[in-house]
Amino acid sequence: MLSKLYAKWMYAWETALTTRDTNRIVRPLEWGFDWLKDFTPIALEADPHLTDYSRMIAINHDIVARADEFYSYATPTDYRLERRHPQLFPTNVRPETLQEDAELKRQAETGELEAADFLRFTSPIRTLYPENDIVNARWYPAHPESQKGKPKQAMIVMPQWNADAFSHNALCTLFNRFGVSCLRLSKPYHDIRRPAELERSDYAVSSNVGRTTQACRQAVVDIRSCIDWLQQQGYEQFGVLGTSLGSCYAFIAAAFDPRIQVCAFNHASTWFGDVVWTGQSTRHIRASFEQAGLTQDQVREIFSIVSPMSYMDRFAAHPKRSLVVHASYDLTFPLQYSLDVLKNFNALNIDYVSKVLPCGHYTTGETPFKYIDGWYLGSFVYNSFKHLAQTTQTAPA
Repeated sequence: MLSKLYAKWMYAWETALTTRDTNRIVRPLEWGFDWLKDFTPIALEADPHLTDYSRMIAINHDIVARADEFYSYATPTDYRLERRHPQLFPTNVRPETLQEDAELKRQAETGELEAADFLRFTSPIRTLYPENDIVNARWYPAHPESQKGKPKQAMIVMPQWNADAFSHNALCTLFNRFGVSCLRLSKPYHDIRRPAELERSDYAVSSNVGRTTQACRQAVVDIRSCIDWLQQQGYEQFGVLGTSLGSCYAFIAAAFDPRIQVCAFNHASTWFGDVVWTGQSTRHIRASFEQAGLTQDQVREIFSIVSPMSYMDRFAAHPKRSLVVHASYDLTFPLQYSLDVLKNFNALNIDYVSKVLPCGHYTTGETPFKYIDGWYLGSFVYNSFKHLAQTTQTAPA
């Protein structure tokens, strides 16, 4: 009885949080072939014998078969650190958020807000939006004293979809205490990379299939490019932490980059399209696909390029330590899909730790669940890097 009442309360709370933003837009379906024409010849010219759906499926098959090439890149040559005052870049228009944004701007103008360092460089993957193509990662270097006696270690931290620029910064300062430096990476179309025409980071995930696919490609390459920069600074051991959409990007990056040895997936799923179809926070995107006559199975297929499930074997091919956090009352990444991640990890004998939160997706950011989640993430990162350092130090010469 109590469990049912708790579940009812949690689902109601979760629904309230996922419906409070009123600026989600239902846009018409766009196949977005032009976003992929630089890679696959199938996207270059329409085949009169194929429907648009069949053509996109063919593109998915072609790209997944040549995924090494799709997620490959040339290391950037214009890395630089930019010092500026942090800005919020809110994605909602709630009064309390706009007030917080105004207060941060006031503090920056009066000198009350301390400036911060941001790694900037041109993304190897280009889009139609110049502001999006300049990568932005807030730099949290660990104090040299905390790094003594062990390899230099660093994490790439990627928050959730539509995160503001302050999301997950507290995790970076926590990891600094462990002697682990952090780059808090702004995902494509997020915060300072967001085109001026948008209130939200809609172009990262939308009913434009090709653009959504290209955003994932860019995110994965940006993660790997950040590791290149860290290596240039003398760092030797690397991890990645992703939340929600950031978790998808982090998984694919780890599948294609064996340098990533510590992975923390804060909410995870197997198929990108299943989350789009069933999740509360993507209901406006599902509406677009339904209006076009697509089914859940079809949406799963057209997003196979950006689905962790497409790269499970590749992820398992290189040793790494992984954490998977999921929530029992998640209405954005429904529980069945998170459990499917664990099922596949078990089948492939992947070294992982599973942690369960007694809340939902959005309520993970609420008290007390955010502290439980922080403990899971922090303790895992601490122990994993400690183990990695010890293994390196005791390895035979």
